[in-house]
Amino acid sequence: MPTTINDGISLYYEESGPSDGEPVVLVEGLATGRWMWRRQRDALDDEYRVIVPDNRGTGRSDAPEGPYTIQEMTADLEAVLADADIDRAHVVGASMGGMIAQRYALDYDRTATLGLLCTTHGGPDAIPIPEETQAQMFAAPEGADERERIKHRMRPAVSDSLYDENPELVEQIVDWRLEQNADEAAREAQAAGVLNFDTSDELDELTVPTLICHGERDRVVPVENAHLLHEKLPESRLEILDDGHHLFFFEDAEWVTERLHEFLRSNSIKSAENPAEGS
Repeated sequence: MPTTINDGISLYYEESGPSDGEPVVLVEGLATGRWMWRRQRDALDDEYRVIVPDNRGTGRSDAPEGPYTIQEMTADLEAVLADADIDRAHVVGASMGGMIAQRYALDYDRTATLGLLCTTHGGPDAIPIPEETQAQMFAAPEGADERERIKHRMRPAVSDSLYDENPELVEQIVDWRLEQNADEAAREAQAAGVLNFDTSDELDELTVPTLICHGERDRVVPVENAHLLHEKLPESRLEILDDGHHLFFFEDAEWVTERLHEFLRSNSIKSAENPAEGS
């Protein structure tokens, strides 16, 4: 699989799907590896050219000393798409990945559409992560081993029933996290970028078609942030999943991918470039 370099940092990414398919880039959340997009990737790559990069600090990409900024991770994404020789792409980001996607659409000219999942524009008007969620996500029970620490920190991001009803999936996610997620230092380096992120005064400049999806019961990034994004983005469409949590793109993958598919097909890059093809 390919790698590229930005500012001396090696960046790993994977591709799947037909080489002549419209490019869809899937951008990861805080400290999270490529595993988080498994279900969307599997659903999209029969039709689209899907690119999944590892953010700096994550997976097979380099983990330089932090703190990182969203702007730096956005420049990494630009290096990946340039290396992949992609002129226009559907850019989809979840959580921190949604922040990177916003910044990317503002700073570079390759974005055809935006997909923003469980994310926020940041800044003083955004609804912050609840204190109890922060406490659990950045702590662990005394004496917990690494698997127990991951399970403890992940609980606010998923439904209360997941651990009881689907323990095999929980163990699989823990395996993926151990394999691909950022280590503690890189996690904190990425978190610094999240804390300083703010596009709230710039979003009215974005006129690309945008799909905003959010879970009503998200305990990490409260759903009010989706409504704030929708108010500020002039070409946006808002979809709320009533019982969805932060990892709804994994727990409720069919709901998310169904909406992504419909949005991507109705905002085809090829049709926009060649209007006669869409008539």
